[in-house]
Amino acid sequence: MTTRKRVVVGLSGGVDSAVAAHLLKEQGYEVIGLFMKNWEDDDTDEHCTTRQDLIDAVSVADVIGIDVEAVNFSAEYKDRVFSHFLAEYRAGRTPNPDVLCNSEIKFKAFLDHAIGLGAECIATGHYAGVRQSADGRFELLKASDRSKDQSYFLHRLNQQQLSRTLFPLGDWLKRDVRTLAERIGLPNHAKKDSTGICFIGERPFREFLNRYLPREPGDMVTPEGRVVGRHMGLMYYTIGQRQGLGIGGQGLPWYVAGKDIPANRLVVVQGHDHPALAAAGLEAADLSWTAGTPPTPGSGYAAKTRYRQSDAPCDFTCDADGTRLTMRFADDQWAVTPGQSVVLYRGDVCLGGGVIERALGRDALSAAA
Repeated sequence: MTTRKRVVVGLSGGVDSAVAAHLLKEQGYEVIGLFMKNWEDDDTDEHCTTRQDLIDAVSVADVIGIDVEAVNFSAEYKDRVFSHFLAEYRAGRTPNPDVLCNSEIKFKAFLDHAIGLGAECIATGHYAGVRQSADGRFELLKASDRSKDQSYFLHRLNQQQLSRTLFPLGDWLKRDVRTLAERIGLPNHAKKDSTGICFIGERPFREFLNRYLPREPGDMVTPEGRVVGRHMGLMYYTIGQRQGLGIGGQGLPWYVAGKDIPANRLVVVQGHDHPALAAAGLEAADLSWTAGTPPTPGSGYAAKTRYRQSDAPCDFTCDADGTRLTMRFADDQWAVTPGQSVVLYRGDVCLGGGVIERALGRDALSAAA
């Protein structure tokens, strides 16, 4: 008698992970569902959907015909993800906690737990792919549905994580996922996709940050130093932001172009195409490569400096010890934001990336060369 491979699927309560579990069961795997609870500071709050998500996960598991377990990773999340999130905002940067959540919780704490359950691998409903190359290394791939591709958020996964991960939806289009979910009778087939940072949910962002970080209002200034308004605290704003600045008057709309941390001043400019919002390149640190080693510096690469951005042709160099990179874009990129991730691609293969430290104009890029 052949023993079926055991796979633990992260069931979020959403349609994607539910269909992923169904597909794996149809392929002959022994499937166990696992619901991860990563936040509990205010899970009775009206904005928190954890309770309903768990109900939905149990409901779909019942329809698919698999067991489901709920596991609390809140302590790990607070230690590995949320503390970093607050530290970055305190430093005036704009972090992306979903990237860290994937590498530290969904593909580390979850993977360790699944191995403890006797699983050979884990699976999620992410839109991405994984394959083993001729040299034996595992590669992270873009999804077939480019509008849903989530490789950007997964770029910090390493060889050990990729070798034990399945992405059943890598070749699926989102519309076909919903069609299948409805056809097999999943109760969440029409459920809205989750948006925003997982632990913030649908609550107002400023209200959430206020609980953990003190407000420090200051001046909004132009690059020339002219005061044009007041900000509520640098942590509430991100580069390229247009809404919520409260600057009236005539002319082009105002955008956030920078933060003067020592002086607690928010730098704003008028017009989407203002030169202060254009970056010819960037510097990044905290590098992570899926292969375990950096790709060969040079040209022929493309990068994303934010999710849903089109690939931007680029070249890059690393410093001597490989801890930092300098990237040059073929065309200027808009609103490159410190704290966000820059992710490097070669064709459909996601190579890894790092955390943006600063955007570089043409003059600074020439000086760094």
